[in-house]
Amino acid sequence: MVKPDELIVDIAARVEAGQSSQMSLTVVTGGAVITGRLAPESVWRKRVAEVLKDSDRLGEFASVFDAPVRREGPPTHLHFHVARIIQGTVGVPETGGMYRVAIEDVSAWTVGDFSYS
Repeated sequence: MVKPDELIVDIAARVEAGQSSQMSLTVVTGGAVITGRLAPESVWRKRVAEVLKDSDRLGEFASVFDAPVRREGPPTHLHFHVARIIQGTVGVPETGGMYRVAIEDVSAWTVGDFSYS
């Protein structure tokens, strides 16, 4: 069993407790570099549900994300919004996306939003 980095768990817990979405973070997970701002899980779920509700084909899945967050203990995931996967010299998607990353899968990280050119 992998023991997650205590610093990143504390960052995630502070985002959750403060309901803030201003913390920028860049992580490496599974060989991918993801960069963006963290959001509390409840805010992230609400935004994903809104996007799904607007879809003719995926609207039925919105209720999965509308369910209230009931979690005990420290956070287990990072919830990125306005995030990009850095691939070469571009970020995908350019406008930013919504990503959920298991903290135990993060192999490296840094504070800040990684820019690309």
